[in-house]
Amino acid sequence: MSVKIEASEGGRPHNEILGFGLIGSLVCIYLTYLNVLTGTEIFSFFGGLGAVIALAWGSDTIKHLCSYGLGTGVPSAGMIAFGSGVIAMLFATKFGIAAPVAALVIAALLGAVIGYVSDKVVSMNIPVMVISLIELAIVGALTMMGLAAMAGGSFMFADLVAGSTTVFGIEIASYGSSVIGGSVLAVIFILGSIAVQHPFNACLGPGEQQDRTLMLAAECGFLSMIGVAVISFAFIGFGSAVVALLVSIIGWAYTYMEYIKLSRRDAYDWLDAKPIHEPKGGA
Repeated sequence: MSVKIEASEGGRPHNEILGFGLIGSLVCIYLTYLNVLTGTEIFSFFGGLGAVIALAWGSDTIKHLCSYGLGTGVPSAGMIAFGSGVIAMLFATKFGIAAPVAALVIAALLGAVIGYVSDKVVSMNIPVMVISLIELAIVGALTMMGLAAMAGGSFMFADLVAGSTTVFGIEIASYGSSVIGGSVLAVIFILGSIAVQHPFNACLGPGEQQDRTLMLAAECGFLSMIGVAVISFAFIGFGSAVVALLVSIIGWAYTYMEYIKLSRRDAYDWLDAKPIHEPKGGA
């Protein structure tokens, strides 16, 4: 038996955040398809925005799940989300333009199985375990697909697995020069799994407030976007990568400053402490 502990009162209901996160991330990921329609790569940054929206939703899902006394399970929830999400994302990329929706469906099925095993077989007996792991699997899949599309300009398997290189002036196919072949997904996995679990882990406590936690989730998402934007210079055009980097930096700077404001609001006191200097002299 588990006992629910309210992490914070007020704020928007979780189902509203779920709806916004699901629709918003899907729309942004699909906006990267404008690259195909226009023959450019300038719209790649929309994949990162989709990931940020999904990460905010995922952070609230983790809070919803861990309000049942699973404080130490926050990092595990992030890893489960992306462990199942990467499987769904890779399978879904084979479905062409339907890939984002396919990722949602496959991830939901994986999350349901993992949630059932966790709740009934492992006997964790948490009422929201199954639905929460379904949500987290979808969050992981959409986040990875969004960031992969941002890095490579597309969410199609053929575009993510095959790149090109030049040998003696001749351009030839190179699988190692692709998002998947170059192991960029491993970096995206770590960036996403840390970003989804850190906000509630950092804000956890009696003073946790929903708006501050969600703002930190957005800040972590944009910080992950910066890393992926730098990586994208290896796969998409220079101008498109610059746009992605600028959007990432602007988004991170804004959310970071807003998070500091909310932290000052919620803190009992604020001390602008200076670094502690080590004493001089022998050991």
